[in-house]
Amino acid sequence: MKAAEMKKGQTVIIDGKLFWIVDYQHVKLGKGGAVYQTKLKSLDDGSIQNIRLRSEETIEDAYLDKRKYEYLYSSGSEHILMDTQNYEQITLDDDAFGDGPKYCKPNTQLEVCMYEGRPVIVNLPNTVDLEVTDTPPEIKGATATNQNKPATMETGLIVQVPPFIKVGEMLRVDTRTGEYITRVK
Repeated sequence: MKAAEMKKGQTVIIDGKLFWIVDYQHVKLGKGGAVYQTKLKSLDDGSIQNIRLRSEETIEDAYLDKRKYEYLYSSGSEHILMDTQNYEQITLDDDAFGDGPKYCKPNTQLEVCMYEGRPVIVNLPNTVDLEVTDTPPEIKGATATNQNKPATMETGLIVQVPPFIKVGEMLRVDTRTGEYITRVK
């Protein structure tokens, strides 16, 4: 495909290496032609690289096999997931799983993108429901000032929440930003 056809979130192969397109900008240079200034994340080592591509340059599109997995448990820095089709289990380390342990309870459904049989990207659900295990008590009159307080969730994640949230409540949290959305009934 041509560089002009690339999109954010797409996976491509450049110089034999697998990259994920984080961001790109179409830049018009003074004398020369226009180029795409791309920000790419290497899926092999996690490094971020800035690469300039001419719009007519050809880059190879990498096709990822997307599979449904279920998060089972974590043991130290290893995280065990099970394929929901054939029940095979895979083990991911912290680098491959990213922020997953902060948001995943056992039996959470995930999408894992595989390239040549190895997992490269774990897609978490956009929101998860977690229980508050610890938070400071509500202060009378704190509703007049819109101040948030920290709340520790059952997975160890710390989220800023409104002052009326109490221990034991279920909250919906956005996995993309790590922010509190609403209480869950």
